[in-house]
Amino acid sequence: MATSQDIHVQICHKEIVKYDLEIKALIQDIRECSGPLSALGDLNDQVKEKFHLLRMRIQDLEQLAKEQDKESDKQVLLKEMECHKKQMLSNQTVWRKANLSSKQAIDNAEKDELLVGGDPTRQRKVTKENLAQSASSITESLMGISRMMSQQVQQSEITVHTLATSSRTIQEANEEFKSMSGTIQLGRKLITKYNRRELTDKLLIFLALAFFLATVLYILKKRIFPF
Repeated sequence: MATSQDIHVQICHKEIVKYDLEIKALIQDIRECSGPLSALGDLNDQVKEKFHLLRMRIQDLEQLAKEQDKESDKQVLLKEMECHKKQMLSNQTVWRKANLSSKQAIDNAEKDELLVGGDPTRQRKVTKENLAQSASSITESLMGISRMMSQQVQQSEITVHTLATSSRTIQEANEEFKSMSGTIQLGRKLITKYNRRELTDKLLIFLALAFFLATVLYILKKRIFPF
């Protein structure tokens, strides 16, 4: 029967997979976005929200791993959580590339549209404004992605440290178990030795008692039957 912890772990896994698929779909929409920049901005806002929710679920999974009673279950969940983090970092990298590609395509389309006709002075002014706006938007998005990736790297370092600490704990427990096994084996040998010694002592006591009785009988015989 599944425990409450098992149910929470299953829910975390389902939501992580769900947000991962939604992020991939939004990144595809960003690749195919033909403008305007405001529409691209809306898509990026949705991606940021999904990444936030995904990060929260991954943190929940990490906490559930730390609450596991069995060390083996804890290690399994921590490894799964680390895989989800790597996947999220991969999605962030793809997201950054999709943004660059889409914004470049939108800028090229706007340039082509302006070059078709109109006042050259106005065209240059609008082009400069669009380029400035695009550059600012790209810089802001890249900075946001960089901050998110930096946070993920820091969390990964904490997770690696946790795994290393757990590994040391397991090794120490294993060494202690080996030491206890040696002590138990030594105790077993001592008990066997004492059992053998007890048997030898009983045999010696029996022989001494027999010798004593034989001596007493010999003395009585000599006194009762002197001849």
